[in-house]
Amino acid sequence: MVKYLEIGQIVSTHGIKGEVRVQPWCDSPEYFCKFKTLYNKDGLKSYKMMLSRPHGNMVIAKIEGVDTVEAAQALRNRILYMDREDAKLPEGSYFVADLIGLEVFDEQGKCYGKINDVLKTGANDVYEIKNDEKLYYIPAIPSVILETDIEGGKMVIWPMEGLFE
Repeated sequence: MVKYLEIGQIVSTHGIKGEVRVQPWCDSPEYFCKFKTLYNKDGLKSYKMMLSRPHGNMVIAKIEGVDTVEAAQALRNRILYMDREDAKLPEGSYFVADLIGLEVFDEQGKCYGKINDVLKTGANDVYEIKNDEKLYYIPAIPSVILETDIEGGKMVIWPMEGLFE
């Protein structure tokens, strides 16, 4: 499992005091704001969030040591990562990065392919399943998803009528 997960990207500066605008890649700007320290991809560089606040669908953040527009501009397009150990997920919730690549089976052992993407649709997530021939889309709801085994690299589903036709 990857220790550091993408959580957002610095897209521009904000104001004249070195604040940055961040596009969060997580569930919400509010969730992004829960993290006080973020990292680069390998975790060797950390960014201490002195302040972060939702601003529409974006986040305005003040990073320790970034006190000028020029310093903030130098961070533009930087991808920020969270340490998975800093996140507390509710029971039955998973990081998208952990779902990608899981093999999808029904209860009889028939393999439908691997999870290729997780789409946010509002009501529920939708898993994109890819095999050699085509793409399938299944709703991430309890009546369809019977078991998720991250360690074992598989998901067991109940293939509702019409899902794979």
